[in-house]
Amino acid sequence: MGLRAILLGLLFALVWSSSFTFAHIVVEQAPPMTALVLRFACSGAICVALALAMGQTARLTPAQWRATVIFGICQNAIYLGLNWIAMAWIEASLAAIIASCMPLLVAAAGRLFLGDRLRPLTLGGLLAGLAGVTLIMGARLGGGETALGALALCVIAVLALTVATLSLRGAASGGNVTMVVGLQMLVGGAALVPFALFEDHTTVWSGGLIFAFAYSVLVSGVLATLIWFVLVGRIGATRAATFHFLNPVFGVLIAAVLLGESLRGWDLVGVAVVAAGILAVQIGRAEKGRPAPAGPATAERAG
Repeated sequence: MGLRAILLGLLFALVWSSSFTFAHIVVEQAPPMTALVLRFACSGAICVALALAMGQTARLTPAQWRATVIFGICQNAIYLGLNWIAMAWIEASLAAIIASCMPLLVAAAGRLFLGDRLRPLTLGGLLAGLAGVTLIMGARLGGGETALGALALCVIAVLALTVATLSLRGAASGGNVTMVVGLQMLVGGAALVPFALFEDHTTVWSGGLIFAFAYSVLVSGVLATLIWFVLVGRIGATRAATFHFLNPVFGVLIAAVLLGESLRGWDLVGVAVVAAGILAVQIGRAEKGRPAPAGPATAERAG
């Protein structure tokens, strides 16, 4: 893995983790569903325009249309929708930690529902991740600091993100990737319109709100997606996903710096355990995908 790929991976993890902090700023001052609908409309329109400028079309394969709809509903409408609602009651750092467990859940779901075989390192990573999240939740719930309803929304959200991630298998095989990204944003926004119509539209306008919303559209919505696809193109999806282990670390640190959220001792221990678990899972998956030792009858497999 070259220096440029490492820098891209660090940038992606930083942008992904910071999204929770800026979303928290938005939902404190604006209705979450309405803000998300507007975010998806803007980000989706930008991605579709970029796709058209790149010569891409909306003539997608059946697998791509299926992934576009599933991903748009599960990742954008359910995952982000529930997280934005929950962050009105819980800290951005906690939402980031829960969402960071997605690689762990993807590995577990692959074993349970798709018959994927888990290496010992992957299994150890899953157990470590579960232990880390349990440690963090135990400390927060024990102190009475966390709203259980909001916590449940975050858990449902990360389960929806897991489904969305699994639906992407084969979605990029027909090209038009940027168009797919734009369309799934528009699908997510359309799914949230009925909910946005019936929420309180009171908005406290400020420079911070405008900046946070613009960040969510341009950086979290568009730039993060483009960085991810460039990174995957350079080093492959499995190795690129290894950078997810930085998300809980960056998520907690960014929320502490920008929002003044407290850094608790057990949080730091739990974050370290979760990060180690995610890294172990991704390394285990990367090792599984490495080519077998060279030989006359050995078929080459992508890493």
